[in-house]
Amino acid sequence: MIKTSKEIHRFQKNLMKWYGQNQRKLPWRDSDDPYYIWLSEVMLQQTQVKTALPYYFKFLSAFPTINDLASSDLGKVLKMWEGLGYYARARNFHKAAGIVVEKYGCTVPDNFEDFIQLPGVGDYIGSAVQSLAYGHPFAVVDGNVKRVLARLFCFSNPVNKASSHKIFKKQAQKLLDQADPGTFNQAVMELGAMVCTPKKAKCLTCPVSEFCKSLSSNQVENYPKRIKTKKVPTHHISVGIVKNNGKLLITRRKLDGLLGGLWEFPGGKVKKDESPEDACKREIKEETNLYVEIEGHLTRIDHAYTHFKIKMDVFYCSCKPGSIRLNGPIDYRWIHLSEVDQFAFPKANNKFIPLIEKNPV
Repeated sequence: MIKTSKEIHRFQKNLMKWYGQNQRKLPWRDSDDPYYIWLSEVMLQQTQVKTALPYYFKFLSAFPTINDLASSDLGKVLKMWEGLGYYARARNFHKAAGIVVEKYGCTVPDNFEDFIQLPGVGDYIGSAVQSLAYGHPFAVVDGNVKRVLARLFCFSNPVNKASSHKIFKKQAQKLLDQADPGTFNQAVMELGAMVCTPKKAKCLTCPVSEFCKSLSSNQVENYPKRIKTKKVPTHHISVGIVKNNGKLLITRRKLDGLLGGLWEFPGGKVKKDESPEDACKREIKEETNLYVEIEGHLTRIDHAYTHFKIKMDVFYCSCKPGSIRLNGPIDYRWIHLSEVDQFAFPKANNKFIPLIEKNPV
């Protein structure tokens, strides 16, 4: 166990030594630029490192400075983010960049109180950027850190319960190396990612195993505790590829909410006792005021989000004469299929877009 200041110091020393010898080489670790560090932390929220890496390079290539990001159109930002998911992260980051440029002269605030007021900046990102970029003593608490702490101290508090956060935060702050908080924070997260893994933890190679209460009591597999989540529902969606004079209709979602600001082929949920074909025609009429006829079925797409799944039927539709009046979407375009790469679409749409050219009606 870790109780005394002497034990805390030995814990810090063992962990930091291990990290110095075993850390993964990641691009944001080679920089003290708060913009680069901030971007990496935004991308790594609910996203694995291997998935985020190519997006990190692509994003910085398009927006090398925070001023470049702030002055860019949101549509371009979302296009650079396309496929990474959780698009509110990109919208908030873009909005926050604008505030930093206007209010702070392109300099990311170097104090927690100002920084955490920016859109999308919560306790985790606030602590991460302030410690990694500026060396301020704020402990980070993410999923990896919670797992390490839960096993070290046999915490029975569920890691996926909001009220548990303050308990993990308090303990993380006690262990924090005040002299080098940024490196220490990265070391704890790296330990969780590489050694104290969710399954089959590598306890024999753990640099702080001597302090682990769950290991000494042979209970490693019992931690961390979690509240069982409900089975995610599946929604049936119907979508139409509306054709008119060689062009296809796409609409843009509202800027807030799920997939906000992305473009999509129009459609919506299939009601109970409604056929997918009827749902497609109804949804397009409700959203765009256009009457369409179903010409053929392209495909069915299965896709999973965090809290629900969808099965999506995609239809080719012909368009009857009429004027578009939007109800829900905030914009629309008639585009040639060759122009589709200019717009950011949800991943579910991107699953069937390649099939349109291969399966013309």
